[in-house]
Amino acid sequence: MPKKKTKKAAAKRIKLTSTGKLVYMKGGRGHLLSSKSRKRKRHLRAGGVLDGVESKRMKSLLTV
Repeated sequence: MPKKKTKKAAAKRIKLTSTGKLVYMKGGRGHLLSSKSRKRKRHLRAGGVLDGVESKRMKSLLTV
């Protein structure tokens, strides 16, 4: 049986922490920032943590 490959698109967007959580950076910070409020841009700066079913699905893409 061949080796299972990592989905590179997912690997570039999601990192696995040492405790097993999945961390990602939020989107929407690339352009058109003048129409977004200061608070909204500040909150987009922080990373997010995936929980539950989503994290299980993403871990299968990362072959962890």
